[in-house]
Amino acid sequence: MSERIRYAICDDHGLFRTGLAMILKHAEDLELVGEAQNGREAIALAERGDVDVMLMDIRMPDMDGIQATRAIRERMGERAPRILVLTTLDLDEAVERSVRAGASGFILKAAEPGLLVAAIRSIHAGGRLFASNAVAELLEQSPLAQAPQPVELPAAYQTLSERERDIFILAAAGLSNAEIAAKEFVSAGTVKTHISHILQKLSLRDRIQLVVYAYEHGIIERSRA
Repeated sequence: MSERIRYAICDDHGLFRTGLAMILKHAEDLELVGEAQNGREAIALAERGDVDVMLMDIRMPDMDGIQATRAIRERMGERAPRILVLTTLDLDEAVERSVRAGASGFILKAAEPGLLVAAIRSIHAGGRLFASNAVAELLEQSPLAQAPQPVELPAAYQTLSERERDIFILAAAGLSNAEIAAKEFVSAGTVKTHISHILQKLSLRDRIQLVVYAYEHGIIERSRA
């Protein structure tokens, strides 16, 4: 198994924290190491030094998530955990405030689980999730959410081999390279090579864009049918 990503959930709603933990426990490379219900608790949790990624709500009592993010970055500098702002607010202003505070990403709470897992892995690896003002907006405006499925798959997707399509679907569902390798009975290195070829063929930058592509074009829904 690849290196585990230690994450923490910072949200004032206990039911949401529990539900999110239940969803993320299915990702074998993610490990929940702490929870906080307000900004001050989030700061203390970060300063323990054992958190890689913090899922940070914006609206929390005592100190909100953006204030907490700024404080963590100022106090810890390069030692600070990567912070993914997770909120119901789909506002450009909220994205801008998150960026200025030092967050590494911004995503809606309503995002698909596969997208959230991919976002955590991406920012842990050094990526940032602010291109085009957040992936969540793309999903909200996607034809998948409001219209019938397209009759044909994109031409670029049809150039993928059968094995590449299988790996694409597993990656879009949020599985790590190691998990995909186990399901496909190949090495993690082989999966990595296939992912690289898939991204190149589809003109995608990273796995975050791969997940968005899958939901925009209804590929995930087709695979479930």
